[in-house]
Amino acid sequence: MAKKKTVTTQPEIRNRRARFDYFIDETLEAGIMLLGSEVKALRSGRASLSRAFAGPKNGELYLQNCNIEEYTQANRFSHEPRRPRKLLVHRRERDRLMGSMQREGYTLVPMKIYFNHRGLAKLQLGLGKGKKKYDKRQVQKERDWNRQKARLLREQ
Repeated sequence: MAKKKTVTTQPEIRNRRARFDYFIDETLEAGIMLLGSEVKALRSGRASLSRAFAGPKNGELYLQNCNIEEYTQANRFSHEPRRPRKLLVHRRERDRLMGSMQREGYTLVPMKIYFNHRGLAKLQLGLGKGKKKYDKRQVQKERDWNRQKARLLREQ
């Protein structure tokens, strides 16, 4: 008899303001170096990417200011909630990202943390430029117009 695979849904921690605050040109996947208690907290969905950013530190890329709440069952072996976490990317990719951040004024924005099919925690990063206030208003106007247009077409 063959084993049945059970499909379990792992939580996705999303940064909802990322596309609102930045023009995202490119996305990429990076691994994260986590402690055991951090993985347990992520699996229970207790993390926040709202103020997080990624940037260079000592020649490596680090995820900074990401809040992964303490895992209470870990007792004294728990982790620090806002510690910098090293991102695992290929050397060429890291050098390209760091160069575009320095030369062209791009920012590495964490988009979401999720678990892949192998059960490893991954971080989706977006390479983007910050939006100005008038850009945000323009996007809002376009969204409202598209909603109104769809409503008018439905009524006909």
